[in-house]
Amino acid sequence: MAKIIEVKDLCKTYVVNKRQNNVLVNVNFSVEEGEMIAIMGPSGSGKSTLLYSVSGMDQASSGSVNFMGKDITKLSEKELAEIRLDEMGFVFQQMYMMKNLTVLDNIVLPAVQSKKNELTKEEKINRAIKLMKNFGIEDIADNDINEASGGQLQRACICRSMINNPRIIFADEPTGALNRTSSGEVMDAFVKLNNEGTTIMMVTHDAKVAARCSKVFYIVDGNIKGEYNIGKCDTNTVDFSKRERELNNWLMEMGW
Repeated sequence: MAKIIEVKDLCKTYVVNKRQNNVLVNVNFSVEEGEMIAIMGPSGSGKSTLLYSVSGMDQASSGSVNFMGKDITKLSEKELAEIRLDEMGFVFQQMYMMKNLTVLDNIVLPAVQSKKNELTKEEKINRAIKLMKNFGIEDIADNDINEASGGQLQRACICRSMINNPRIIFADEPTGALNRTSSGEVMDAFVKLNNEGTTIMMVTHDAKVAARCSKVFYIVDGNIKGEYNIGKCDTNTVDFSKRERELNNWLMEMGW
């Protein structure tokens, strides 16, 4: 498989009260197309900072992030914004949605904003409705966002992240605000996307969530301490308890 991301010697340093805080220290890894990667580690280890630096949401202090042949650390804010809109999708723990728009309109919004998306307005709406049907939420299309459950809204956020056919989705604790049932529904949606070919990279503290990914990076003190390859998750035949048990054993070895 082709590499979609290659990270070399990535560093991120914050200066607070004249004191230097090295959050990421010479991080190196690559992501291949079609992988579903979980980033795990103790609180304050740099998980979210790594995700934001790799996706161009945060500016790295040094090093390089090659995304689809471009080093995004050298791009302007305008160029970064265009790549994030057209080539990347984002899902966060909090479901950031416009309160004055329906669920469907929130999903379509990035397609309307994109200069690269050449679909007509009707085609964009039809694509959004198709995505909603794929994730079982087409019945809330015309609802206000306060008329949907947390699990439904997070699946709507996944639909929104897919509206411009991104090459990769970045997710930061996408199940962190959900109960166990809703969390399972959202992870089923992610696994479905991944099995259809979408590359996914997510931060999570939940081993049940990470066990559905194909690979886990374990980060400590700003660097990747270990990498665990679980393999693709086939929801029809997979033994979830076995995957989670094996992952937990490895995490304990890592010092989890």
